[in-house]
Amino acid sequence: MLYADGGAMPVVEAGAWVAPDASVVGDVTIAAGARVMYGARIVAESGGKIRIGKNCIVMENAVIRATARHDCVIGDHCLIGPQAHVTGATVEDEVFVATGASVFHGARLGKGSEVRINAVVHIRTVVAAGDTVPIGWVAVGDPAKILPSDQHDAIWAEQAPLNFPDWVYGLPRSTPEMMQAITARLSGELGGD
Repeated sequence: MLYADGGAMPVVEAGAWVAPDASVVGDVTIAAGARVMYGARIVAESGGKIRIGKNCIVMENAVIRATARHDCVIGDHCLIGPQAHVTGATVEDEVFVATGASVFHGARLGKGSEVRINAVVHIRTVVAAGDTVPIGWVAVGDPAKILPSDQHDAIWAEQAPLNFPDWVYGLPRSTPEMMQAITARLSGELGGD
């Protein structure tokens, strides 16, 4: 189903296809040859934009999101696997994001890169063209350091300066009662028209 958000209606170009139970919301453009499979959710929150390139495949139950602060661009000939999650990122051409992988705000995946099953690409992380984030591993930083998930301290050392609360929500890390501030802001922004 196609839904307006913030006055913007999705555009599905001729030759693209969206499954009848998928949701496409807001300022979204889906290019010719793209396929959005059953249960997928493509949501451009008010003010955000999503562009999905030609012959891009968005598999079952994948989620692609944009926010007012972070647009999302998926290049040509990309495959976004089942239950993968891509928010506010730039995915260049010919990228594979596997089942259950997560790619966060401001990340950039270079042409031909791979993010394998259950791997994570943190905010503001740049994965170079042709690089691979292995199954269950974590990419963090610019350029990306690719670390196994059991190295929390090493991951956090790279992630902390990326400042998730500020980058994603515009709130300093020192904000008192952070979760109250975040959820109050989101409650006001989400749930649209």
